[in-house]
Amino acid sequence: MTAIRRVLARPARLWLVPVVLLVWELVTRAMQHPFFPPPSVIVVHMRDLWFTGSPSRLWLNDTALANFPQSLGRLLAGWVLAGVGGVTIGVAIGRSPLLYRFLDPIIQFGRALPAPALLPMFLALFSTGTRMQIATITFGIVWPVLFNAADGARGVEPLHLDTARVFGLTRGQRLLRVILPSAAPKIFAGLRLSLSLALILMVIAEFFSTEGIGFQLRAAQRAFDLPGVWGAIVLLGILGYLLNQGFLLLEKRALTWHDAKM
Repeated sequence: MTAIRRVLARPARLWLVPVVLLVWELVTRAMQHPFFPPPSVIVVHMRDLWFTGSPSRLWLNDTALANFPQSLGRLLAGWVLAGVGGVTIGVAIGRSPLLYRFLDPIIQFGRALPAPALLPMFLALFSTGTRMQIATITFGIVWPVLFNAADGARGVEPLHLDTARVFGLTRGQRLLRVILPSAAPKIFAGLRLSLSLALILMVIAEFFSTEGIGFQLRAAQRAFDLPGVWGAIVLLGILGYLLNQGFLLLEKRALTWHDAKM
């Protein structure tokens, strides 16, 4: 019965979605403003743009298959690079006060730089293309991971480390068995925040591309295709929701031991 209740509770949590859509539909039809098309118009436009394919391809047409995988690939590549780099540097400065004092001015300077403002530099270094977009995403989202990893590594219980030394664990074993597990909740919090930022930076970086969801959004803006603009915005919102839900599922499974301990 508990499992059945959980299955039924999930759709119940989304009761506000149809209410918002209904209000949106009624208000926009009453306004009849060209810049705010009704959801029904947006959905039809989205279907015509991207979802006229066969069921074997999940209804994705050639336009969708030429843009969606590329955008997701860049987003995930930048996120993984930022995760690896942020965790590595964050744990290092979290466990070494000397390294923290040495790198802190540089890190604070880099953190203050907005990634969109550096797009001309990335364009000069990598030209337009995948490398420029991945570099933009990675630079813009590495900071939440880095600071959360440093905070988590700095907050490891000293008694746990002393116990590991008493049992003869090497430095690498202490890192893998004590420091990283203790810092994992903070690291996952940083990764989750960086994932939402990666979606934003993916769109901005793809404004200078010839493919991707961001490129299609920019093309719709230039063509004054307002339903197309809203369709891309809605698609990005759905994509962000799905990515967040997938990450929450991964986080829940990875931190099962931590929740049980609490």
